[in-house]
Amino acid sequence: MPINITMPALSPTMEEGTLAKWLVKPGDAVGPGDVIAEIETDKATMEVEAVDEGRIAKIFVDEGSEGVKVNSVIAVLAEEGEDLDAIEAPAAAPAPTKVEAKVEAEAPAAANTPAAPAATPVTQTPSAPAAAASNGSRVFASPLAKRIAAEKGLDLSTIQGTGPRGRIVKADVINAKPGASKATASAASPDGLIMPQVLDDRVYAPDSYELKPLDGMSKTVARRLTESFMQIPHFPLNVDIKLDKLLSARKAINEAAPEGVKISVNDFLIKASAMALMAEPDCNASYTDNGFAYHNSAHISVAVAIDGGLITPVIRDAQTKGLAQISAEMKDLAKRARERKLAPQEYMGGTFSISNLGMFGIKSFASIINPPEGMIMSVGAGEKRPVVGSDGQLTAANIMTVTLTCDHRVIGGAEGAKWLQAFKKYVEAPESMLL
Repeated sequence: MPINITMPALSPTMEEGTLAKWLVKPGDAVGPGDVIAEIETDKATMEVEAVDEGRIAKIFVDEGSEGVKVNSVIAVLAEEGEDLDAIEAPAAAPAPTKVEAKVEAEAPAAANTPAAPAATPVTQTPSAPAAAASNGSRVFASPLAKRIAAEKGLDLSTIQGTGPRGRIVKADVINAKPGASKATASAASPDGLIMPQVLDDRVYAPDSYELKPLDGMSKTVARRLTESFMQIPHFPLNVDIKLDKLLSARKAINEAAPEGVKISVNDFLIKASAMALMAEPDCNASYTDNGFAYHNSAHISVAVAIDGGLITPVIRDAQTKGLAQISAEMKDLAKRARERKLAPQEYMGGTFSISNLGMFGIKSFASIINPPEGMIMSVGAGEKRPVVGSDGQLTAANIMTVTLTCDHRVIGGAEGAKWLQAFKKYVEAPESMLL
């Protein structure tokens, strides 16, 4: 009996992905544990393994296809003795998924924190219906072809497919004549609002810009930031912090550290943030429709810029870790983040975020909250500024401005201010983090 291979859910929030690469072809024999494909999510590239033995009978999703829905059938595995040519695309997928994701270089989850699974077995649902032509008949096209056609404003029913059984593939859409297009200047959003999908040629001449299609990460970042900014009532708090003692402590630690260990200012800030969350537990919280979730440990998300967007790898249980361990973990996570090789549990489940633009000379800024976290801290550049001492004398000191953005549904102004006081104490007197 043929076995459906479906698009796996590689994270709890994944709804669709890109089938980046097939590592097998029809007729190839595979066994449990064999890597058959690479899937791109909005955050990482992961390998997909077969869990059954057989031969690849048919592949239904082209390499490079974007927007492939979770649970949709991407290929069929034939068991021993079955006729590969007789197997057709299933109308529905009743069996559980027969693939699981293997994450490259997966880091162990923290002992107290349940890790999100790299892949979650899910129940099959019917595969996505084919596009409908204007006359009501069905048009068979690959997901990538559908996306390109939508971007170019092409009517799929006017395009002749050259794929198997007349299926429309990427090349057919790219080579389609302009006469096949129809106006699609805007589309309705799910809530009924009209959202523009293309630039107005009356504002920008068609040859005056280059349009770069959105990838999965760009779409997800845009959606989540829009939802956060519009749906979360947020407010900023900012404070200036003296860095002189921290910089002196950092210099002394690095001089005494063994070879290969180099502590950064950001490592101190991660540790100080975690300690402040433990000192002010009301701020280590998330809002939910069922109540306020107060977290038992400080899991610090750190924003890392990567090609096409940003990602927030998490230092788990940061309050229990020394600076050297935080530094080593952060370097490893940042490196693999830029290579898009993080496992879902390595960038999900944070309770507080840090975004640092000080290295670019930014003095101060306010970040958008990373839901479901309750707060995010924006770190500006440390710089020499004039300071009036308690004796009235004017001196120079290294000052850094931080801005705390809070979710007002769960954290009030007084709570946020108390957290900043605790954080400032740990930064200005770093030895207090040892107590």
